[in-house]
Amino acid sequence: MKRVSQYITNLFLRGLIGLALSLPYATRVRLMGWLVQNIVSPLAGYPKRIRANLAHVLPDLNDQDVAQLCKDVPNNAGRTLIELYSGEDFVARATQSKITGPGYTALERARAEGRPVILVTGHFGNYDVSRAALIAKGHNMGALYRRMSNPYFNEHYVKSISTIGTPMFEQGRKGMSQMVRHIKSGGVLGILTDLHAYGGSKLNFFGKPAVTSLITAELALKYNAALIPIYAIRQENGLDFKITVQAEIPHSDAETMTQAVNDGLEALIRENMHQWFWIHRRWKNT
Repeated sequence: MKRVSQYITNLFLRGLIGLALSLPYATRVRLMGWLVQNIVSPLAGYPKRIRANLAHVLPDLNDQDVAQLCKDVPNNAGRTLIELYSGEDFVARATQSKITGPGYTALERARAEGRPVILVTGHFGNYDVSRAALIAKGHNMGALYRRMSNPYFNEHYVKSISTIGTPMFEQGRKGMSQMVRHIKSGGVLGILTDLHAYGGSKLNFFGKPAVTSLITAELALKYNAALIPIYAIRQENGLDFKITVQAEIPHSDAETMTQAVNDGLEALIRENMHQWFWIHRRWKNT
């Protein structure tokens, strides 16, 4: 029964994506934002999840702001989805993004020294904008990804994000081996670490314990890589981005370094509440 449900869900999403891709870029991005906000989100129960997460970590947030986030968060998710399927159109837009922040100097210095870099990011804005922009600037940029639970959707999703750039490393034994070779060669690796991670450590995120993977910090320590947080902030027109590269995280221990990443992401989210994917079960008790 689960497979049947996954198959039907995949057909529905493929239909929406196919419809959107037939339209000009700006129109398709706005349309998919609207479709996910108004059709997919209610069917998938996103508002309930968003409200639960907000009530858990920000209980004093007023009802009006919560209601607005229940609209804006799915809208951003929808825009992100179709952008990742838009191939060259998306890459052309992403590579125009302005890159700012203290960590950019550290990133370029590491490249000059041949030192590996772990770029840690999250489900904020559009997480693949930075990858596209850095590849265009000549960085040997790879990415670790987690296989989606829906195998039908996962197949074409991975194919689409691979058009943005390769190599791509699937989470698992084979992917980890490939990823380590990439790091050892002095490459740049991008990893999203803002999901609940089984086997991770309970660290603070929005004042609540959130199980967090330590892999980025552990890799940085093991291979003497620079650990640098990076995020792409969607701009007011809903189509363009500004890439912010936060300061390099000093080497200490894995938990301290990862907590610093959490703190930096939290600060950015508080300034741009609608751009983080509040639809995820970041805190498993919500």
